[in-house]
Amino acid sequence: MSAPGAALLTRPPAESGGRCLAAQLLLALICGGYAVGAALGWGSSEIAEIMGDFGLSAAGILAAVSCYSYARSIDRRERPAWLLFAFSSLMGACGNAVWGWYEVVLGEPVPKPSLADFAFLCFAPPAIVGLLVLAKRPVTRAGWVCLGLDSWLIGGSLLTLSWSLALANAARTAQSGATGSVPSAAISLAYPLLDIALVSMVLVLHFRRSEGNRSAVNTAIAALALTVLSDALFTSPLLSDGYQSGQLLDAGWFAGSLLLAYAPWGARRLHPLPPAAPHPPAERPHSRPITGSLPALTPYLAAAVCTLGILYNVVDGRKVDRMVVFTGCTVVLALVIRQGIMLLDNIALTQELAQKENHFRSLVQGSSDVIMIAAPTGTLHYVSPAAAGVYGREAEELVGSELASLIHPEDLGRVVHEVRRFLAAPPTEEPTTRIECRFKSGGGEWLNVESTVNRHQGGLILNSRDVTERVRLQAQLQHSAEHDPLTDLPNRALFTRRVRQALTGRRAGDHSTAVLFIDLDGFKAVNDTIGHQAGDELLVEAARRLQDSVRAGDTAARLGGDEFAALILGDGSRDRSAREYQVHEIADRLRTTLSQPYRIAGSGVRVAASIGVAFADPGITPSDLMRNADLAMYRAKAGGKDRVELYAPQMQAEVARKAELAGRLRTALHEGEFALLHQPVVSLATGEVTAVAAQARWRSAQGILFTPAEFLRVAEHSEASVAHGREQAPGRDARGGAGPGAGGAGGGPDTARAAELGRWILEEAVGHAAERHRVGHDVPVAVRLTAQRLLDRAVPTASVEALLNRHGLPSGALVIELADSDPRVPFDELERRLAALRRLGVRIALDGFGSGYAAISALRRLPVDILKLDRGLVEGVVESARLHKITAGLLRIANDLGMQSVADGVDLPEQVMALRAMGCTHGQGLAFSGPLDEYRLRRALVRSTFPVPGGAAQPALAGGSPGGSMAIRRGSHNETPVPPT
Repeated sequence: MSAPGAALLTRPPAESGGRCLAAQLLLALICGGYAVGAALGWGSSEIAEIMGDFGLSAAGILAAVSCYSYARSIDRRERPAWLLFAFSSLMGACGNAVWGWYEVVLGEPVPKPSLADFAFLCFAPPAIVGLLVLAKRPVTRAGWVCLGLDSWLIGGSLLTLSWSLALANAARTAQSGATGSVPSAAISLAYPLLDIALVSMVLVLHFRRSEGNRSAVNTAIAALALTVLSDALFTSPLLSDGYQSGQLLDAGWFAGSLLLAYAPWGARRLHPLPPAAPHPPAERPHSRPITGSLPALTPYLAAAVCTLGILYNVVDGRKVDRMVVFTGCTVVLALVIRQGIMLLDNIALTQELAQKENHFRSLVQGSSDVIMIAAPTGTLHYVSPAAAGVYGREAEELVGSELASLIHPEDLGRVVHEVRRFLAAPPTEEPTTRIECRFKSGGGEWLNVESTVNRHQGGLILNSRDVTERVRLQAQLQHSAEHDPLTDLPNRALFTRRVRQALTGRRAGDHSTAVLFIDLDGFKAVNDTIGHQAGDELLVEAARRLQDSVRAGDTAARLGGDEFAALILGDGSRDRSAREYQVHEIADRLRTTLSQPYRIAGSGVRVAASIGVAFADPGITPSDLMRNADLAMYRAKAGGKDRVELYAPQMQAEVARKAELAGRLRTALHEGEFALLHQPVVSLATGEVTAVAAQARWRSAQGILFTPAEFLRVAEHSEASVAHGREQAPGRDARGGAGPGAGGAGGGPDTARAAELGRWILEEAVGHAAERHRVGHDVPVAVRLTAQRLLDRAVPTASVEALLNRHGLPSGALVIELADSDPRVPFDELERRLAALRRLGVRIALDGFGSGYAAISALRRLPVDILKLDRGLVEGVVESARLHKITAGLLRIANDLGMQSVADGVDLPEQVMALRAMGCTHGQGLAFSGPLDEYRLRRALVRSTFPVPGGAAQPALAGGSPGGSMAIRRGSHNETPVPPT
């Protein structure tokens, strides 16, 4: 029996319902067939006895096995009850088996009393205890007392009626003392008394059954009731004397046993849910008043039955039996006691209800939230007093008004839709909902109100609170998240969303929409000269000018730093050239407006504007459109600034080419494709090699060595895509030497790659110099570093000292060439760094002297040992009298300060003679030697001197023939032939 029951739990609903109906039909057919056979006498007396005895025994055994199997399959409080039902059915089966043994097997009448009577008497007590287990247990002592009283009211009433009808005769027979009649009379009395007790428990359980498997319990109750009814008919005087096995009365016992066997499985819940995720019970429909009143009427019905039993004796003219009087009195006494308990319980409940009502009334009236009850029609029936403080309107004024009249018209449709959806949803799935709308206050303004909505008798309960301040704060936070805090213009996030809307909304097919990227040229100089506060004021004024210059439907935004943007919506024009001309005019007008003088801190300030324009081509994404405008803006800056540039597809191709080259540079840096060359520094007086300058080269796949000037420009362009707000200074290494990129940032951004390359050059230069010192070539090595690189915390002075100690190079053998001393660099910190290096014995050379920012201010502040003339002065020292005088003056300063002077880029003999005549002590250039690899450098150091031109001089060890050296000088400095190794 357990296997079909387990299968029923997992069977689909439709299949389970079909199998259940089939089982019920089969049960009805079997019971009906048995009843028909019993009514027709089964065809013979022998078959009637077999079916009346062993048939009932088989049905009892089936019920016992079914209840026992079900008890083993559950793990709940009901298990003992079903085990007791199984034992009760087993006792009934044993009684019928004994009865059949006498009648069918032995062919003798059943003696009275017999083992069958003992088994039948054991049927009712286990069933009664089982029903008590299934009954809903009271939680108070009064409940237990009422349960006992209700049981006695029902049992006593039935006993009174039964005694009056039949039991009195059986009792008198027992008192007469006839032989053999006393046990029979006792048994005759025991049967109805136990049945009365069982019926009492059935009725009590019907009104007090626990929340469990209701269908199984109800079916079991029905089975026991059918069995009790058959017992009552059997003990009646009309049927007991003429009863024989196999008659129609057996059909009642047979149906009761089969119904009890069917109860645990066939009437189970069709769709049980796992305990871990119980489904919330659905709302039960309200019970009819008469059905709900039956438990309360039970005591009175029992008293009425008791009264009928007494009246039966009185009307019939009989003497009222003492048993009837005693039982009736106890029933009346039990009724009085029960009513007294119920009265006290009702008084306590009334007081508790009043206390709770006062409690909840205080909560509602004292709550800061407004509680409103609306009828299904939308009319307000109740409004809590908090409405006066929240809405500024008295509660009495709101009661009776329509809820829809208080909601903002723009929110009404949404609120009505949400309420209808909520009311249509099952209450178990969505018990509450939340609605936010604007509510009309007493002053006429609209308040933002948040309401929690619950169902209430077809209407609604609204628990509302004023959230106007929260909504206002959210709006402020949203505005702050989407706008620049300084200029209050839309920021990059909001501008990007507006661009996306312009490309995907109803303007998706309008390709005349344009994006402008604007950069203020010279803004950093304003920050550096008159301060950041003045810079902020300039940005605010520029934002105001930009906002005033765009059209009403367009968007002006600040992207960050001194970068602005504008979204110019299209007008649907299909004439691309006309639209470009129109947008170019708008952009040029913006450029003119933004380039007008600014009055900042009492003085006039001028900046220029570089503007890039990109149009929304078909299929373009917002990010690509903004990238195109950004590229056009950088093309405008590279083309001279203060101009407007339209995007062209070749700009992206150029960026892709530079990105590819930058990727190749990164790969080369990590795979060791850089080579270190050295260029001799020669005394102009003796031709002796006094130092070597370290220079980096990148060996390409074609075998070409690129100078730092080339890969610096690539690095700068690749970095420009992520360093929008910074103004780039062009690399100025025209001498083919170490260049800015070799030593650090070099006037451009000090990128991670440039820093890594600078560390590599310094370590390689020190390592090679140490090896040369060990073989006797005590020539210092010069390494070029920028001021930004020297100030980098990743390159402390201790690391330079550790590097020298690790390679065993004397500190005096290292020269640091300070490149591009920008006055914006903090000179105090730079001076401390250089002084610390000098204490280690490192000499400091000021590179590029006479050009850019490397001027008198750097010379005055910084501890410098060597002045290195810029190659721009050296190149024109012979042809230009003006440069000749400037160079002579700079060299006099160096001589007066007792410093060595080195001329960079000395490529011609005439330059050597002119510089030597002006007092220059050293020179570096193709007039002596080009950059050399380690093998050629050591050959040159063995020779130790170069011819000093007194007339027509030839370069020594220049890496090629004289004509080749001149070709390198006159041609591009981006490439150098690969020296032999």
